[in-house]
Amino acid sequence: MDDAQLRTVWQQRQFHDRVAPLSAPLATLMKHNLAKRVRQLSKLAEIWDEVIPEQIACHTALEGYHRGVLTVMVDSAPHRYQLQVLLAGGLQNEIQARFSGAITKIKLEPGQFYSVDLAGSARYEF
Repeated sequence: MDDAQLRTVWQQRQFHDRVAPLSAPLATLMKHNLAKRVRQLSKLAEIWDEVIPEQIACHTALEGYHRGVLTVMVDSAPHRYQLQVLLAGGLQNEIQARFSGAITKIKLEPGQFYSVDLAGSARYEF
């Protein structure tokens, strides 16, 4: 066997890593699917902060936006009721007018969330 054949045999017998890198599919997923959702939620978050009063907005968190339904998590029943009254009183129409996409429904869900505000302190202490 000459050197070229030995080199070929040696390369063929080497262990080949058969694991495909995840960077390309993840980059595609992030670019096409998640980036659109993040852009939509960031626009909705800006509108939400402008329209909803601060004493209620600090007790809410935008959880998701899918097929025209904006899901908002509210931490307590009294704040949820106040928000329902405000939305029924015309704030939902204001949000729909300011948002470029379609909002068919704003769904309020009860739940606890832990968030850090802009100053860096915890919003809630457990």
